[in-house]
Amino acid sequence: MLHFMVLPAVILVFIFSYLPMTGIVMAFQDYKVALGITGSPWVGLKHFRYMLENEYFLQITWNTLFFACSKIVMNLIIPFIFALLLNEVRNTGLKRSIQTLVYLPHFLSWVTLAGILIDLLAQTGLVNQFLASVFGIKPIFFLGDGNWFRFTIIFSDVWKEFGFNTIIFLAALAGINPALYEAAEVDGASRWKQTMHITVPSLIPILIVVGTLALGNVLNANFDQVFNLYSPMIYQQGDIIDTFVYREGLLSGQFSFATAVGLFKSMISLILIVISYRLAYKFAGYRIF
Repeated sequence: MLHFMVLPAVILVFIFSYLPMTGIVMAFQDYKVALGITGSPWVGLKHFRYMLENEYFLQITWNTLFFACSKIVMNLIIPFIFALLLNEVRNTGLKRSIQTLVYLPHFLSWVTLAGILIDLLAQTGLVNQFLASVFGIKPIFFLGDGNWFRFTIIFSDVWKEFGFNTIIFLAALAGINPALYEAAEVDGASRWKQTMHITVPSLIPILIVVGTLALGNVLNANFDQVFNLYSPMIYQQGDIIDTFVYREGLLSGQFSFATAVGLFKSMISLILIVISYRLAYKFAGYRIF
C-alpha cells in the first residue's frame, strides 16, 4: 500500500524529470526543428568546445558562482545568528510575531517581489528619496549599476529566505536537552556562556548539514530572481548560466548550444551533490540512504 501511495509522485517525476532527459542528445547535434532529434546532424563535442572557449561563458559562470556562494554563506550566517537572538526572547507572543513577520516573504513569488523592489529602488523610489533627504546621498542606480545590482540580488535573497532558514535552527534549538542549561546555571554560567558552550556547539552539526547540502545548488543562482530584476545594461555583472541558457535557447533558437550549457551545469551539480552528501555524512553523520 505504501508503494501505491508513492506511485503518483513517481509517475510525475518520471514524466517531467526523466522523459525530458532524452533531449540531452541535442547537445551533441546541430539540432534543427524541421529535422527533429532523429534527423539532425551529429557534431560531437562541438558545442562544448565553443562553450569552454567562449570568454562570456566564463564570465557568467563566475557570476553564477559569486551569487550562489554569497547567498549560501549569508543564508547560513544570518539565520544562525537570528535564531540565537530569537531564542533569547522570553515573551512567547512577541517571539511568535517576529518569527511570523520574517517568515512571510518566503511565500511571495519573485514576480511580485521584483515589482516591489523595482519601485522601491528606482532612482526616484522611496529608498533613494530617503537616502537623499537623510544623508544627502545622490540617487543610486541599484538595478542599473553592475556592482550595486550584485549587492541588491544578494541582499534581497537573504531578506526573502532567512526567516524560512531560521526555522531549521529553531527546530534544532528545541531539541537541546534543558538539563544542560540547568546544570550550567547551577555552576554559575551566565546566559552568554550558556550560549557559547551549549547552544552554539549543539547547532554546529545542523549547520554543517545545511551548509554541505547547499553545495549541490552552487550553480543555481535563482533564475526567477535574476530574470525579473536584471536588464541588458548589467549583463556583464548580472547574467548567470540559467538566464544565458534561456536567451540562447528560447529567444535565439540555439537549442543545441543551450542544451550543452545546461548539461554541463547539471553534471557539475551532480558531482557537487555527491560530494556534499559525503561531507554531511563524514562531519555530521547525516545520510538519507
